[in-house]
Amino acid sequence: MPDPQGFLRYGRRLPSRRPVPVRIQDWREVYPVAEEGLIREQATRCMDCGIPFCHDGCPLGNRIPDWNDLVRTGSWASAIESLHATNNFPEFTGRLCPAPCEAACVLGIAGGEPVTIKQVEVEIINRAFEKGYVTPQAVPPPSGKRVAVVGSGPAGLAAAQQLARAGHHVTVYERDDAIGGLMRYGIPDFKLEKEHIDRRLSQMAAEGVEFRTSVNVGVDVTAAQLRAEHDAVLLACGALAGRDTPETPGRELRGVHLAMDHLVPANRFVAVSAAAAKDPAAGPVPATPIDAAGKHVVIIGGGDTAADCLGVAHRQGAAGIIQLDLYPQPPGARDEERDPWPTWPWILRDYPAHEEGGERVFAVAVQEFVDDGAGNVRAVRIAEVTVEKVDGRRILTFVPGSERELPADLVLLAIGFEGTEEQPLLDQFGLTRNRRGVVDARPDWQTTEADGVFVAGDMHRGASLIVWAIAEGRAAAAAIHSYIGGAGALPAPVTPAAQPLAV
Repeated sequence: MPDPQGFLRYGRRLPSRRPVPVRIQDWREVYPVAEEGLIREQATRCMDCGIPFCHDGCPLGNRIPDWNDLVRTGSWASAIESLHATNNFPEFTGRLCPAPCEAACVLGIAGGEPVTIKQVEVEIINRAFEKGYVTPQAVPPPSGKRVAVVGSGPAGLAAAQQLARAGHHVTVYERDDAIGGLMRYGIPDFKLEKEHIDRRLSQMAAEGVEFRTSVNVGVDVTAAQLRAEHDAVLLACGALAGRDTPETPGRELRGVHLAMDHLVPANRFVAVSAAAAKDPAAGPVPATPIDAAGKHVVIIGGGDTAADCLGVAHRQGAAGIIQLDLYPQPPGARDEERDPWPTWPWILRDYPAHEEGGERVFAVAVQEFVDDGAGNVRAVRIAEVTVEKVDGRRILTFVPGSERELPADLVLLAIGFEGTEEQPLLDQFGLTRNRRGVVDARPDWQTTEADGVFVAGDMHRGASLIVWAIAEGRAAAAAIHSYIGGAGALPAPVTPAAQPLAV
């Protein structure tokens, strides 16, 4: 039984981050492993509510009160067993998920402080790996069925692990040179050190999952080949088509880039540098092609990707950084009329990168990228704006007389994603993108246009949270298991039509 007065005795506390002057000198994670007493104290704040709305905030249906109480009593082995029952990769969600479960925590009602669910989660898996609790699971005799998973992000990996544990032969195809999807090179190491991916892949390989890297399905392997060699195919290729602003004057100038064109090479540089440090015979490490060192950087966008660009620019040694947001500055606390509990609130979210420096400017829009006369960007001309929604459309109104210029040697567009990329495999499978740029699924997760071809994760939902990707991967695996005649049923936490909590 939980401590009925834990939330009265303890306030919400998070572990200290590494000091800013220290952490911006390297690429290691911002948070060190937390002290056990702190985590058990924070888990004690969980009331094990009669109706735990954190379950509804999390699409995985994580048994949050259960493993909170197990942590409270120091039962770490049982805690990871409870956590793994619904979540294949808590080491990823505990670092990368913005925690809609915390927004739905009952302690957050009327401005209260929710349980530090995300921090407890990541410390459970940290200790599970440290204590050797995470080992390959025994799998049943081979079913004789073969499944291809295209894409190795969290949706594809979750589906692959579920299907392999059901006895099917699973091959994961990844066009990049390493497994992990966007987590590998799209997420900076200060948020997710790549050893967390690698040790989970070791477990999956020992469970029978086959990984094939540097294979671009639709180019190196055709859709017809995959269909001929497998009983089912799951497409989990993500939603990596970056949103651009081609209509803005000066967009063609050198120095104006999509955010991922900056992040991916920067993260590759970190990976190659780490590998070279371990191998004295390795050659020189090539420089990243888009470097913020010594530059005045303007980041356009206010979300996760923008914060990642901010943290990378700090570590590259930018001379100054300004982050622009189209919308007004959010409030510091939930507006109950706008976003009643337990929905996800619109509030000001400070990422660790904001603690490291830079300036945030709200309620502005870019009017022009200014030429230096030689084809390079030298400034960004902005103006204050008001934003209205009319019939679902966003209407911008510029404030007269508010125009000004910001110096800029490097501009990064972190304004979201337009869906999955146009790529040969879509045509070869006979699939089309819908108006949101993603691929539709039937209620059984099969694509609407091709039998035996399933879709999950951001490729189906659009750019979303990592917990939704894992939930969709698990649900698609359950559908594939049924489609190929697997015995029994696998857990399916969501349906293709499922949506986050909303009013």
